[in-house]
Amino acid sequence: MKFHWFAEVTHSGLPDAFPAPGQGAWVDSPVDLADPERVGEDYRMFIRIMQQADRDGFDGLAVNEHHQTPFAMTPSPNLLAASVAGSTENAAILVIGDSLALYNPPTRVAEELAYLDCLSGGRVIAGFVFGTPMDSAYAYGRPPVELRERFHEARELVLRAWEEREPFAFNGRYTQLRHVNVWPRPVQQRPAIWVPGSGSVETWELVTRENYCYGHLSFSGLRSAKPLVDGYWDYVAAHDGDLNPHRMAFTQLVCVADSDAEAERKYERAVKYFQRVKDPAMRFATPPGYTSSESLAKTLQRVNAPAALEDKRRATRGEMSFWEYDEKGYIIAGTPDRVAQRLRELATELRVGQLIASLHMGDLPEETAAENTHLFGTKVIPQLRDLWADQPDHWTPAVSQRRIAARAGVPAPVGGN
Repeated sequence: MKFHWFAEVTHSGLPDAFPAPGQGAWVDSPVDLADPERVGEDYRMFIRIMQQADRDGFDGLAVNEHHQTPFAMTPSPNLLAASVAGSTENAAILVIGDSLALYNPPTRVAEELAYLDCLSGGRVIAGFVFGTPMDSAYAYGRPPVELRERFHEARELVLRAWEEREPFAFNGRYTQLRHVNVWPRPVQQRPAIWVPGSGSVETWELVTRENYCYGHLSFSGLRSAKPLVDGYWDYVAAHDGDLNPHRMAFTQLVCVADSDAEAERKYERAVKYFQRVKDPAMRFATPPGYTSSESLAKTLQRVNAPAALEDKRRATRGEMSFWEYDEKGYIIAGTPDRVAQRLRELATELRVGQLIASLHMGDLPEETAAENTHLFGTKVIPQLRDLWADQPDHWTPAVSQRRIAARAGVPAPVGGN
């Protein structure tokens, strides 16, 4: 099993009254709440902890893209990735991902990911995302009905830009370029590709057909996630048949401490802060045309919507106890042994081979996040390395797999991109 360090880069100084009733943390949050100097220190903190995660044995360091929100202040994931790629040695640089439909022209993505792959020595994982409605439709003004078509055209252009050996012309509906000749080219001719999603049938079809890694977005608890993850595996079984767990990634908030009581004391405030500021206002969450009728219908068939929505409401309002968050799967918390056992159960039940462990959340102090990272890397990961070890991993860079195995003093895993 593989383990990737991740955190939403959340502003740490938001007032307790934020967001106002009926509002959210996306698109139109008051900019006077932002303290640029504090934001800068937050950025530097995340870079320091990711450098530590590389030393602590993580397989990947993950960054993502969001816009106009204090919840996730990473408008360009490639900038943060560059800061990490040049200052780490082993872990994959997991860009999860670039919002392809928002780049004009998309060759910027091909160039920047190639730059990162050269800088890191072949450690990049290329994440391609459709983008949330808040990012794409409201912050960047893309019509929701165009997003998937723009995404697929941009994906085709990026892949051709990496693979063609001669300059070529590209004449798409949204992008027309007379000369495409990307410099530099990546160390890996085609880096492994991951596509995150939240349950749409169209994303399942894409990742299954193209053999990409599917990353399920799962901040709303196991109750909501399990039916959708089961749906993905049912789709794979029906259309492809390769049930390799490494083609499935799952994001999970994790809180590790020396005792269960310490976990509650150290993390409860940060968990509630995270839940309070992560959601958009409803008017920005579901624009017409963003979700197909087929995907919406299948999600409603699989998910117990009333129960899941009630859980989400209580989680957002901080009405759950710390251990209720844990019980419902919003977090996995406790001692290293308890966390390892819970993660083994989760990974086995959901058939997850790539865990994206979110080890900083909300306004967690750097000292606590660093401790969380160290305990997870040195006490949790070793207990779970055996899981799915007999399955080849084609979705993590081979150079990272070799270097991490060498540091741990174990044979290199089978597979590798």
